[in-house]
Amino acid sequence: MDIISKPFFMEFSYLFLFYLAPLLMLASGIRSLKTRHKNLPPGSFGLPFIGETIQFRHQEKFVLDRMKKYSPDIFKTKILGDEVAVICGPDGHKFIFSNENKLFTPILPYSMQKIFFSNSPSSEIKKELKTVKTLPGFLKTEDLARCIGIMDSITQQQMRTFWEDHNEVKAFPLAKSLTLCIACRLFMGTEDPGLVARTVARLDDVKVGMFSAPLNFPGTNFHKACKAAAAIHGELLRIISEKKAAMARGAPTALDCLSHFILATDESGQRMSEVEIADKVLGFLVVGYGTVATVLTLFMKYVGERPDVYNQVLKEQQEIAACKKPEELLNRDDIQKMKYSWNVLCEVMRVKPAIQGTIIREVMTDFTYAGYTVPKGWKVYWNVNSTNKNPKYFPNPENFDPSRHGETSNLPLFTFVPFGGGPRMCPGKEYARLVTLTFVHNLVKRFRWEMVLPKERILGDTMPFPEQGLPTRLYHH
Repeated sequence: MDIISKPFFMEFSYLFLFYLAPLLMLASGIRSLKTRHKNLPPGSFGLPFIGETIQFRHQEKFVLDRMKKYSPDIFKTKILGDEVAVICGPDGHKFIFSNENKLFTPILPYSMQKIFFSNSPSSEIKKELKTVKTLPGFLKTEDLARCIGIMDSITQQQMRTFWEDHNEVKAFPLAKSLTLCIACRLFMGTEDPGLVARTVARLDDVKVGMFSAPLNFPGTNFHKACKAAAAIHGELLRIISEKKAAMARGAPTALDCLSHFILATDESGQRMSEVEIADKVLGFLVVGYGTVATVLTLFMKYVGERPDVYNQVLKEQQEIAACKKPEELLNRDDIQKMKYSWNVLCEVMRVKPAIQGTIIREVMTDFTYAGYTVPKGWKVYWNVNSTNKNPKYFPNPENFDPSRHGETSNLPLFTFVPFGGGPRMCPGKEYARLVTLTFVHNLVKRFRWEMVLPKERILGDTMPFPEQGLPTRLYHH
């Protein structure tokens, strides 16, 4: 899992006291017998049984402190009873990405399995983790350009409805509404405002529950997440059934995820079941909604604090707008011209990544890295902050500087990897790029802005969010 939230620890304490402690004691003893003679990476397993789980809450500090203390390449720790190798730096990123399904096998925490695949057999879960199969056509770079006009149209409509008649807004809720509207249209083929309103709250519950202890009884975050996921799943099954019926009547194939999945076949000609399709689309919705909304919100925060950066973004976007006919929507050529705007968004993702890292790999066989042995059965953790916040690659790493990502930046390969890499690179990378750049174009054309609460805290490490929703004062052009 990516990060441990405060609600998690309240739930985990009960789970640990009554259920996990005896099991972890036995497992820890067995594992220590197996690994005590190995040339293990430097580091500490922390307290008995719980390891360094509590310190791991603050992932950025956790990783950087241990890189300085033990090794800039690799160190060991223990999280939630599992021995973990944290592999760091650009070479570490490359090593992890290039050894997927060779040295490592993908895993998924039990909580996520129950939320996303509660209706699928375990064999399908394993198959799903190993490959990103049957990728929808519109998520592939060469075909996604057909969706830019849809994104632009929805963004303009949202701006007219919720932004233009206001002098002050809360940016984070509006960013969530926008990204979900686009996701519902492109993933589900619907623009039903009632569905969007219901799904926003449900997806927020799912996001929290993904990183909570799997205690499924009323009042826990995990129970809320399972309930919310089941409700979304039900909506999806209804929409899938209606879309299949429409397609059987000869309706034209729409440009959305569901239509692609309904028509897709495997090597034997078999189509996916409705339950499989619903599971896949639910996963796309969570990622396409949460992380993108976070990036949009943090763009407003950091650019709102930097008039010099704002002016350069505005100049670039005004030049693009000047070449457009009235009411003409954005296209792929326009997006390709937004080079500086994309550098700014990359710097947003470096300073405050929407997702910091992940423990979703298990070691399949003993291997050696940087002179140390990592035993079979350990977990491997990947974290972007080993490079993002490393002054070796980004001098004065807390400073917001979009020039770091220009064409002359000369960053070593695998230094900046906000979307991962290798066979498990985020399949929505291009989708996220187009949605964020379309938002930037429409935002800066209409407004300059400033923070109502300049000192507002950014909370949460899994998916950061502003404590008060980022109240923003708008100044109309």
